[in-house]
Amino acid sequence: MRVAFLTHEPFYPPSGGGSAEAIYLAQELERRGHEMHVFCPKLADVAAAQRQCAVQFHEFKTWKMGRYTAGRNFKYLLYPFFLERMVNAVAQSIKFDLLISQHTISAVAAGRLRRRLNIPVVMNFLDYLSGFMETWPSYVMPKIALRRIMNFELSLPSRYQADGVMTVSDTLADYFADACYPRTRLCPIYYGYDADLFRPPDARELPTNETAPMIVMHGSFDQHHLGPIAREAIAHVSQQKPAATFRFVGQRTSALLQFVEQVRKTSPAVRVECTGFVPYADVATHLARASVGIVPYEESRGVHCAFVAKIVEYVAMGLPVVSTPLDSARRYFGKEPLVRFSEFNGPSFGAKILSWLDEPLEKRRALTAPAAERVRMELNWRAIARKAIDFVEKVQKEATEKA
Repeated sequence: MRVAFLTHEPFYPPSGGGSAEAIYLAQELERRGHEMHVFCPKLADVAAAQRQCAVQFHEFKTWKMGRYTAGRNFKYLLYPFFLERMVNAVAQSIKFDLLISQHTISAVAAGRLRRRLNIPVVMNFLDYLSGFMETWPSYVMPKIALRRIMNFELSLPSRYQADGVMTVSDTLADYFADACYPRTRLCPIYYGYDADLFRPPDARELPTNETAPMIVMHGSFDQHHLGPIAREAIAHVSQQKPAATFRFVGQRTSALLQFVEQVRKTSPAVRVECTGFVPYADVATHLARASVGIVPYEESRGVHCAFVAKIVEYVAMGLPVVSTPLDSARRYFGKEPLVRFSEFNGPSFGAKILSWLDEPLEKRRALTAPAAERVRMELNWRAIARKAIDFVEKVQKEATEKA
């Protein structure tokens, strides 16, 4: 089949968040002999992207798109309408058999195109985007407006009669089902990792100096990632372990810089490091030198629906994890000994970090192999992509039989 793949993120290289997934879906479609056209923001290097998979790119060049560009939110609001026009123009000469939308923003365009082109649509939701805004101050996002936006997002599959919906978690699937989308057309696929990049280090690479432990967090560092829980937890840990270092691996966003400034005001002696942007392929080298990986998210419906990539990658590296009790994470990792869940407050989170640092190294290391093997079998990108494209093919077949 000929597939049009719609996304608001640069296709390659991955820029953080859910962007890493797209290329593995493309590779699985290619492996099965399908033809794929990717509609996405302008690529930094088209040739490099085409070396990853044989797809045809249709680039949006009207303005710069990306996670760290100025005016990002306003651009995101306008992008679906330009994306719709771009796909529709190409569809006048190329007949597509299916549309796949990646994330909420492109789902709007895909839904409108379903009516216009009369072809089946699979919407892939890698998060509950507007749900993250619950932690934003009301002067930035008024609560009345937020409720309407959140309801609109959950209504997208029903509003546009999507033929199938993939979700990043069981929790998010439940939200769509509660919004009256048929559960039989929902498929939670979770979120994966690259098993070739994120592997447990061998004994020679493991940290041995636990008198100066390193606590690490990596990611895109948006506003919902860091808040009072992380700030209070760092203060709590540094009081007990003054030699501990907190390393933040990723872009120095305004949210991260503001967070670090607040930490240093309240705890001047805390050791904090910010690496700046690190390519996805190099993140594992930072995790290999760490003692504990953390996910200190503040509570919102967005984070409860997220299947946090950080946890998957920490576990794949055999790294002990502390996370706030995100519903999707607890449902999957609730019985995983390498993952400990705090309450939604700083002292509880800090205590969980200390519990790992006080655990004998031998005991910690004994947990790594079984945990890493489980995620390798179930959550490596190849497994995720196979599950996703199985579902896509099923949707397309059913739609063809109905026609």
